[in-house]
Amino acid sequence: MQKKILVVDDDAYICELIRLYLEKDGFSVTCVHDGAEALSTFLQLHPTLVVLDLMLPGMDGMEICREIRKKDATPIIMLTAKGETLDKILGLELGADDYLVKPFEPKELVARIHAVLRRTSTPSTAEKSVSYNNLSISLVNYELQIDNTVIPVPPKELELLYFLASHPNRVYTREQLLEEVWDFDYYGDSRTVDVHVKRLREKMEGHEDGWQLKTVWGVGYKFEVK
Repeated sequence: MQKKILVVDDDAYICELIRLYLEKDGFSVTCVHDGAEALSTFLQLHPTLVVLDLMLPGMDGMEICREIRKKDATPIIMLTAKGETLDKILGLELGADDYLVKPFEPKELVARIHAVLRRTSTPSTAEKSVSYNNLSISLVNYELQIDNTVIPVPPKELELLYFLASHPNRVYTREQLLEEVWDFDYYGDSRTVDVHVKRLREKMEGHEDGWQLKTVWGVGYKFEVK
């Protein structure tokens, strides 16, 4: 079945360039140029992945990302003309799976789309779940349960927690976590990992039961099991 890509960018030239490369690679591509149209098209199209520009007329890319994440876990690659770390961190924090700074090589975007789709393809086996006492993490249905209560969590936070919990008591540096969880070479500030860990801790605070998401000072993080 042909995979459908929704491209949201107010630059018609960029949209057509992306369309050219993606259609050549076998994707079906739909382009829209503003935020309101993006959301309505998303609901109608049910795309396999969204390529989303940060700066848009009306509703911006951050708000669109937030609205999409309220509905499902469709992969999102965010495009931004800005190089500031805060924009990148905020996009990832809201649930984007990757980002690319303009100007970019279309071939790199195609490669990142393939990487994100490989990483987010629906797991078919129970091995994509892990449990510890009152904690259950599942990548089968992208669900986090603590004390038998479902806790809302963005996909990337869940993937980070799942990865660490799948390798208990092993310490990972921020750079290793970016490579393993985000699955791309991250050029910039690795504090995005800190942001995700902080938000996970806020959700799990007071519920630890023989397990804990711990900082190993000067090194990175680990999921400690006693």
